[in-house]
Amino acid sequence: MDFGASDGPMTDAQLKEAGEKQGTEILHIPTVMGAVVATYNLPGYTGDLRLTPDVLAGIFLGDITKWNDPKITEINPGKALPDMAIIVAHRSDGSGTSYIFTDYLTKVSKGWETKVGKGTAVNWPVGLGGKGNEGVSGLVKQSEGSIGYVELAYAVKNNMPYALLKNKGGNFVKASFDAVSAAAAVAAANMPDDFRVSITDAGGKDSYPISGFTWLLVYKSMKDKEKAAALVKFLHWAMADGQSFARDLYYAPLPRQVLKLVEKKISTIETK
Repeated sequence: MDFGASDGPMTDAQLKEAGEKQGTEILHIPTVMGAVVATYNLPGYTGDLRLTPDVLAGIFLGDITKWNDPKITEINPGKALPDMAIIVAHRSDGSGTSYIFTDYLTKVSKGWETKVGKGTAVNWPVGLGGKGNEGVSGLVKQSEGSIGYVELAYAVKNNMPYALLKNKGGNFVKASFDAVSAAAAVAAANMPDDFRVSITDAGGKDSYPISGFTWLLVYKSMKDKEKAAALVKFLHWAMADGQSFARDLYYAPLPRQVLKLVEKKISTIETK
């Protein structure tokens, strides 16, 4: 395999094991940024649905089981929320989308951190599992009263409603390119050298709280130097001209300050 890709960064243990096996360091190269949204199926409900960190965690923990629970109605004044059971939909397969979502819940909920934690795959307390974004969205579309999580790009392309989330700054924010970029800008000031950074629950009044980078996983030194040179050429293109295609694909381009750091990292890949 020449390179990989993930929305969830490799752990120190995974990097060590893979590095020893391949005889070279594995680099995380950010490409674009995306968002994970809470999509839902509430027949007859109009307007925006608002969710707080506590409520979202409570739903996925199984502590909040009805849509007209006072904790939900309180943050959605004037909205007619039905006396309907909440059906939770989650990924059944390992995924970076699950990593970003559970990373966020771990940060904002002690209960989630203690009982479940974060990872590309976790033991979900409640709900039905579906494979891939299409599996989760299929469950949500078929089940009245359901809620699940998918990539923003998938929700937009499939015309699925998704909730506004209360961010660390106290504002209810809808996922958008600018809101994701705002979250990344906060993290850019303290970007680690290996780019394995979490931008969930970022500070700032405009940041969307469930945002994340997507990385290419590449070898610092490849055995096939011709392939290495081609990959480096592609990566330089992706950081320059390629960024202009991000928004059309419902992803946010990398901030300029991050692009500069990534270009330096790409230049360390051995091509000779």
